[in-house]
Amino acid sequence: MNQFKEIAYNGLWKQNSGVVQLLGLCPTLAVTTTAVNGLSLGFATALVMAASNGAVSPVRRFVPSEIRVPVFILVIAALVTVIDLAIHGFAEPLHKVLGIFIPLIVVNCIVLARVESFAAKNPPAPAMWDGFMMGIGLTLVLGLLGGIREIVGKGTLFSGLDLAFGASFKPYVLTIIPDYNGFLLAILPPGAFLGLAGLIAARNWAELRKTATPSLPADVSSSALKPAN
Repeated sequence: MNQFKEIAYNGLWKQNSGVVQLLGLCPTLAVTTTAVNGLSLGFATALVMAASNGAVSPVRRFVPSEIRVPVFILVIAALVTVIDLAIHGFAEPLHKVLGIFIPLIVVNCIVLARVESFAAKNPPAPAMWDGFMMGIGLTLVLGLLGGIREIVGKGTLFSGLDLAFGASFKPYVLTIIPDYNGFLLAILPPGAFLGLAGLIAARNWAELRKTATPSLPADVSSSALKPAN
């Protein structure tokens, strides 16, 4: 259980692929115009990573090292095709919005990096858990960044929910800022860079605050400086 806890901690915080390793920046910056878009692509990536790690780990000893990368990419491509067809079949409007970024999961650095560095060296269960938690860590970053850009840019949250779950979910869109004219910069690519920089800064600040040595109370530190009688 300690191994699984450590894997979850690494994926969600310590080695988060979105704000620590800075892998897969193309979809991070391009798709996160809304929270729904970011969460949808992030969850699709998490499923691909978990399935890829689970497929590669059992056969890792039978794949020659000279051809391991092409074999890994072939496995990832097959799984991405399944996810792509599933989204196209059950949520076609969302598929049109995400567009080319679903097939591009095949060449996402995060997926291949975890297959190469973890799944090829560990048993199936930890490998699948590692892929899923790394994907969920990326999903959280994509969702947060998309939510920030959507609120600042449009004044709403979860717009486009009907694209993923049908027209019946359209009333669940939240209007955070009523009568808001929008802020175009937040939706454009510069807004993605600024939002991601803010998330990275917040994560680094939290990490520094956690590791900083706690200072002594004022009365204790002042009394320690007084000479003894």
